[in-house]
Amino acid sequence: MAGVIATIKNFVVIVNFDSDMPSINEILTADNGKNSILLVDHLEQGGFAYCLNVKGEDDLLKGMSVQRTGKSIEIPIGEKTIGRVLNVFGEPLDGLPAITKEEAPFKDIFKLTQTKSEFTIAKPEILETGIKVIDFFTPFVKGRKIGIIGGAGVGKTVLTMELINNIAKSGSGLSYFAGIGERIREGHELYETLKDNDLLKNTCMFFAQMNENPVQRSLIAISAVASAEYFRDEQHKNILFFADNMYRFVQARNEVSTILDQVPNEGGYEPTIFSDVKILQDRLSSNENGSITSVQTIYVPADDISDPAVQFIQHEMDSTIVLSRKVAEQGVRPAVDLTQLNSSLLSPDIVGERHYVLSVQVQALLQKYESLKGIIAIIGEGELSAADRSDYGKAKKLIDNFNQNMFVMTKHTGIPGEFFTREQTLKSIEEILV
Repeated sequence: MAGVIATIKNFVVIVNFDSDMPSINEILTADNGKNSILLVDHLEQGGFAYCLNVKGEDDLLKGMSVQRTGKSIEIPIGEKTIGRVLNVFGEPLDGLPAITKEEAPFKDIFKLTQTKSEFTIAKPEILETGIKVIDFFTPFVKGRKIGIIGGAGVGKTVLTMELINNIAKSGSGLSYFAGIGERIREGHELYETLKDNDLLKNTCMFFAQMNENPVQRSLIAISAVASAEYFRDEQHKNILFFADNMYRFVQARNEVSTILDQVPNEGGYEPTIFSDVKILQDRLSSNENGSITSVQTIYVPADDISDPAVQFIQHEMDSTIVLSRKVAEQGVRPAVDLTQLNSSLLSPDIVGERHYVLSVQVQALLQKYESLKGIIAIIGEGELSAADRSDYGKAKKLIDNFNQNMFVMTKHTGIPGEFFTREQTLKSIEEILV
């Protein structure tokens, strides 16, 4: 039986059903001549289905009939999606033909994967990124989560593009990129960079950027994860999943919550922020079939790292890299704040005794460097003891050592990019510490 549109408010369409209520996340189609899509968000008493106008179409009218489909959002999955740029519905954004059901299987983006409860993670496997500061302080381990935190304009997207470029070149697994509410220009630059370097053959891309409505921006990460799950579970591939930007996911969910008239929590965010983030993060996981290693940028509003949304997303990460405006202004790239790096993966069991001992020594030197800076500002470096001057000099060399040219910036700067193996990074640090 059909429903009838009772109320339209912005992107929210309330549909009344006398019977045969739809399911949550089911797609309804409006009888407006082009079957406009409405996604059921939640149900309320009285036979009301609160739906989201996913495409933001403006020709819906009160009293218009709506049909159930019995299905949710389904996207194409499999080999045909590799090298493509798709939206939340799996429709092309790259000017190439749409992927049909004759060419590829389709998957419900909300359908969760069933895995074995007795699954255990195998021995940690380190993935080299070629970026010194990351491989040394926050090593990438297959199947884990890494967060890149920073305010606007400090280099989060550039660092993500460099990671995609370096890791994709190694041909290890399949790379995914989910553009969540970021600038259109950055998405275009990433696509052109991957195309120019012949890396699209190992990459799938999903975008809902700043120009899209909050409904699409809140769903794009789910579509990308659903696609990645297929390659992990059915083709047993190891996935590298890049999300730019996770805070924009929360922001989009917050906008949707506002137009649904939901009461915000104490931090001013949507009431379901924690469950929304948790459900998404739990899907970015490894199982007995394969692994998903995720790198997620996290925008910091007003450079306030204590923002509740930033804190909650950060708690889901195994490692966090904080990009600092102060460091960026000094011309250091990547602009990593070496005093705010955090990784639960920097242990002897994972990186080995040599790497771990070096990291302890370097962190001690950097902490001493920070404390000496205040003293030097007052009395000058010449008044320090010989031991303090030596440590201060080593710390400055270490900071300079972690400065690195990016491949993805070569066309802008004219300076060739640099790639360092973990062994080269460790040797360069040992030479400074001697």
